[in-house]
Amino acid sequence: MARARRRKWRSINTVGIIGNYLPRQCGIATFTSDLTESIAAASPEVGCWAVVMNDTRDGYSYPARVRFEINQNEPAEYRLAADFLNMNQIDVVSVQHEFGIFGGPAGRYVLDLLGELRMPVVSTLHTVLQEPNVEQREVMLELAELSDRLVVMSERGAEFLRQVYDVSAQKIATIPHGIPDIPFVDPNYYKDQ
Repeated sequence: MARARRRKWRSINTVGIIGNYLPRQCGIATFTSDLTESIAAASPEVGCWAVVMNDTRDGYSYPARVRFEINQNEPAEYRLAADFLNMNQIDVVSVQHEFGIFGGPAGRYVLDLLGELRMPVVSTLHTVLQEPNVEQREVMLELAELSDRLVVMSERGAEFLRQVYDVSAQKIATIPHGIPDIPFVDPNYYKDQ
């Protein structure tokens, strides 16, 4: 795959986020929607909007932050999305990656989009497989190559990237997500008080 010539990091005026989006009902849609709204609220001077994946031909009734829709099973639409992002001079693209949301074998179609982008790409990996099949491994290796930074939500995910996919530790950022692991306390202790 030919990789488009990427611009260097610069000040960020516009962020494009690729993933699912509410009202589609899935965890990635909730995450992407929350991320987009949080960036917009924290930095109102930064334009923040989404390119979303549709699992139905008719799509969904999205809010105004959604600027482009891709039918996940139509390869040509991924290249159109890349053209859209490049023409709108997005400063950085944030990809919410999960194998099941992109079309093609092991979600391969998203690689066509990323390979054409001219801006830095930060991919958040919602799943990092310890024992990928051949197609999943190839997709993850190419995704890592096309991404300027990979974000994982656990040290175990970072470990898999380093050991299973041979990704440099300098390319990986760990941002913990979820409920903290705290020791179990017998509720009867508090009941007695």
